[in-house]
Formats: sequence, C-alpha cells, structure tokens
Amino acid sequence: MTSASVLFDAPGPRTQVRNRIISVVALILLALMAWLMVAKLANKGQLTAAKWKPFLTADLWRTYVLPGIAGTLTAAVLSIVAAIALGLLLGVGRLSPIAAIRRPSGVIVEFFRAVPVLIMMIFAYFLYALYDTFPSKYLALAGVVTGLTLYNGAVIAEIVRSGVGSLSRGQGEAAAALGLSWGQTMRSILLPQAITSMLPVLVSQLVVALKDTAIGYQITFVEMVRQGTVIGSTYGNYVSALIVIAVLMISVNFALSAAATRLERRLRSSRRGTRPLEAEAIEQRGAPSALIEPGD
Repeated sequence: MTSASVLFDAPGPRTQVRNRIISVVALILLALMAWLMVAKLANKGQLTAAKWKPFLTADLWRTYVLPGIAGTLTAAVLSIVAAIALGLLLGVGRLSPIAAIRRPSGVIVEFFRAVPVLIMMIFAYFLYALYDTFPSKYLALAGVVTGLTLYNGAVIAEIVRSGVGSLSRGQGEAAAALGLSWGQTMRSILLPQAITSMLPVLVSQLVVALKDTAIGYQITFVEMVRQGTVIGSTYGNYVSALIVIAVLMISVNFALSAAATRLERRLRSSRRGTRPLEAEAIEQRGAPSALIEPGD
C-alpha cells in the first residue's frame, strides 16, 4: 500500500493535457513578444555592431563608465560599513534589558524601516546643502550614504535581533549562572554565533544596498545606472549601454555574494574547530562543566 501526502489533489489526465496546452501557448506568446521586441529594436538600428563600437574606446570608459563604477562602489562601501555598525548598535539596543535603551531603539528601527529610501536621500541632501555641511561635490554622495545607512541599518538591526533570538536560551542561562553580565554574554557568546547564522540574510541585504545606490540618480549622484543613461543619450545606444551596465552591476553583486559566502564558510569552519565559549568560561572559573547541557 502506497501513501503520499500532497498539498493539493494530483491532476487527472484531462487536467494534465490542459496544463500542457496552456504551457505551450504561454511559451509561444512569450516567444512572439520577444521576436516583436527584437524586430522593433532592429528596425531602430539598436542591434547593429556600430552601437557597440563606443565601448571599444578608452575615452568612453574613462569619461562615463569608470566614474559611475567608482561612485557606486564608494557609496556602497561607505553605506554598508555604516549600516552594519548602526544595525549592530540598534539590534543590540532592542535586546537590551534596560527599557530606556530598548524602547528608543525600537522606535528608531521601525521609523527608518517605514520611510522610503529616496525620501531619506532627498531630505539628507537638502539638509546638508542648507547648512553647508559638506562641499558641493560631495553633497549627493552624502545624501545617498545617509539614506542607505539609515534604512539598511534598521533592517540589519531586525536581522541581528532575530539571529540572537533564534539561539538556544540555555546559552544565556549558562552564562548568567557563571556570573557573566548581559553585555559580556552578548559580546562573547550570543553575537558571534548569531552573526554566523545570519550571514546569508545579511549578504542579501548588502546586495540590496549596493543596488539601491542607483536611486541616487534622483539627486544627481554619479553612479553606474545614471552613467548608462548618459551614454545612451550621448551615443544613441540605450540598449547596448544598459546591457553593459547590467553586466557590470551583476558582476559586482556576484563578487560581493561570493566573498560573503567564502567568509561564512571560514567562520563556520573556525567555529567547528574551536571549543564552545561557555565550556571555556566554565573551566576558567573552575565550575563544573555539567552546568551546560549538551543540547545547549
């Protein structure tokens, strides 16, 4: 007797035939739409080899592409570093046993998660311009970094809070039994494990921060997407320009993801090769190791 659990009833012969017909029709429609789009682009001359020739010149890369790449990477690095620091601070603040720290941290996190990134960029840009905080050539960069830092810092704070909350309560209880303070427990035991477990989600958010630098186009920030549109309007090759910019952006995202994956593997392997922090603390204090249950 064979038993199987499914979330829906298995389709019968007629339903299977109907599903195949729908799939074939959908594929035909998609192929037709793709053909029409390619045909229109070809009629406009957007697919000719001449549209790609400007990218073979050093002047185009030096004037447009490289400044865009430099702007994107600069804003991304600054905002990612600042967002991680802010996220760790707010995330730990939300976990604090002191209400005077926990509640304001929660309000800040919820506020900046709710405000659109573009609004924060525009507000910071005009605020810095009003009070002459930065030189004029850095105003757009400061606005982009501020908006990305506040938004992604709030999101990272929630990632930190959920990462620490997913750990076993026994680890905190064992640390309290050893006489460790809340800060020592968080710094030495909980945060190192939480950071390792939340790296995949954290990397996804960092990739989002990198892509969101393109929003700075609205406040005249020089980044990759803006430069791609400038190239398209200058040389009349929007399709090839945006394809090149897309390939560059995807390459940068893949590089960031690969570096984070390598870092995650190293952290996990190093944790497997080291003894639990709680056990080391117990032995250093001369307490019996039975305080910690194997499951914790």
